[in-house]
Amino acid sequence: MTSQTTYYSNGQSRRSESEYTTERPERRKFSKAYKRRIVKEAAECNHGEVGALLRREGLYSSQLTDWRRQEARGELAEKPPSKKSAKANADEIAALRAENERLSRKLDQAELIIEAQKKLSQALEQTLTDTGNKRS
Repeated sequence: MTSQTTYYSNGQSRRSESEYTTERPERRKFSKAYKRRIVKEAAECNHGEVGALLRREGLYSSQLTDWRRQEARGELAEKPPSKKSAKANADEIAALRAENERLSRKLDQAELIIEAQKKLSQALEQTLTDTGNKRS
């Protein structure tokens, strides 16, 4: 950071606000695995060793208390990633392909109907124009 000091006529200086403000530190986020490890280590500690563990990890006792409660409620339990079976994926792909085919056929049919309507409209316009000319 560059220093931007302003000097007054009496020789005194005033620092800019940017010299006093610092960037706010980002909040720490702890993974479930880390929380489980710390709770486990704390449970294995003898009397007085928990404080050393907390100091070493830079944690507060309230965090450990919260994590112990979360562990007791089962919130820190490792959940296996849900994987769809290959059979389920194949079934889903087959269903999507069938739907895609059905929608393609429906689109082709709609395009044919629109094309027929255009031709009918052009024919009717021509017929109306022809009948309008004959009346004159």
